[in-house]
Amino acid sequence: MINYHSTRGHKETISFEDVILSGVAPDGGLYVPDSVTLENLTYLTQEDLSYEDFVKTIFIALDQSSAKYVEDLSIYSGFEYSPEPVLKDLNDSTVVMELFHGPTKSFKDYALQPLGAIANRRLDELGERGLVIVATSGDTGSAAIQAVKNSDNIDIVVLHPANKVSEYQRKQMTSVIQDNVLNIAVEGSYDDCQRIAKDLLSENPFNRRIISLNSINWLRVMGQVSYYVWLTKQFTSPINVAIPSGNFGNAYSAWFGRSNGLPVSEIFCTTNVNDVLRRFIDGGVLEPLVTQPSVAPSMDIQIPSSLERLIFDLSDEVKEFYVQLQSNSKAQLDKKSFDALKSIFSSFTFTDDMITTLITSLHTEFDIIFDPHSVTSVQMALDNDSSLPTVAVATASPEKFGNVISPLINGFTESKIDQKEQYLTLNTENTVIIEAIKAFI
Repeated sequence: MINYHSTRGHKETISFEDVILSGVAPDGGLYVPDSVTLENLTYLTQEDLSYEDFVKTIFIALDQSSAKYVEDLSIYSGFEYSPEPVLKDLNDSTVVMELFHGPTKSFKDYALQPLGAIANRRLDELGERGLVIVATSGDTGSAAIQAVKNSDNIDIVVLHPANKVSEYQRKQMTSVIQDNVLNIAVEGSYDDCQRIAKDLLSENPFNRRIISLNSINWLRVMGQVSYYVWLTKQFTSPINVAIPSGNFGNAYSAWFGRSNGLPVSEIFCTTNVNDVLRRFIDGGVLEPLVTQPSVAPSMDIQIPSSLERLIFDLSDEVKEFYVQLQSNSKAQLDKKSFDALKSIFSSFTFTDDMITTLITSLHTEFDIIFDPHSVTSVQMALDNDSSLPTVAVATASPEKFGNVISPLINGFTESKIDQKEQYLTLNTENTVIIEAIKAFI
């Protein structure tokens, strides 16, 4: 049986059943499996399986204990059409993988739809009602709400940074007015939202089982590595992938697949002006700065929580690394770990001006409109000189960012959500958030 342990060394391990509903480990670390069987997936073929059934085989191959949760469960019920990713060729060596054809038009649906369904089934098994607390920089919140809004066993609280997501992103969350949904606009940054969520997950002042649907939950990795397994099977050679990167969960999933047998060669991580990941990849130093608002708000992150799993894979000193980060506001990888990082990852920073210029130029060149995040991965894929095919991951539909795109491209009409909104606007004090959630539940 596979057990899950903390990246920071806490001795207690938990089972798959427990990791479904887990947040951070008791020592503040993230859960990772003590063994995996992903190498078996390199011999799997999709054959006549639907994408949904193929993903189920991946979950079961990653952990046999997942079988009783997924075998007869609808894990993509929110998708109107098949969840199979869409591939589009740009040229002989560059392909785009569109991951935004789910209910909230972002790649988050690919992991959160299964996670929401599995979490609901596990709570039903336990006879409990769970409380989901999610921090979002724009897309996770709406995807999490869509994943659990019809759940019999889950209430959900979503924290988003006030005035720092697009209007469309906000309304995707705040127009879902149901008894089990609470949206809070936090007067701060995404990193403030993430800190609050982690604090509440650790302290649990609510006398309820608290669940994380953020990328700190291991099942998010399982859901996201699934489309990389599928992707590599569409090619006869190894591939590179280019990924718009914020919290690093998507990029970590590509790394995890690569580390366990998938023919992925290089991983390109694009950033906006909040380029903490680019600086980390270039220099081995994690140094969060002040978050700057940008036209690509889902990447407005300075403390990418999923990066901890990569540091665990590279280094034996994760706990020391994060103690150093807490004490000095920055932390440095050892040379061996940094060399391993640089051998696989590369990154590039795109300013707002670069992003808006690319939206126009890529539309002119390919007659495709990309959202402000995906243009960065597409351009980095086009710019690399590898002899291998490079797949740019398109993470969101352009209609979510009509406020940015409509002034740039003639004829692009901004999509509107003309529905009533309901949300609270609160400051960043934990006590204020806690009282609001207690009143909600």
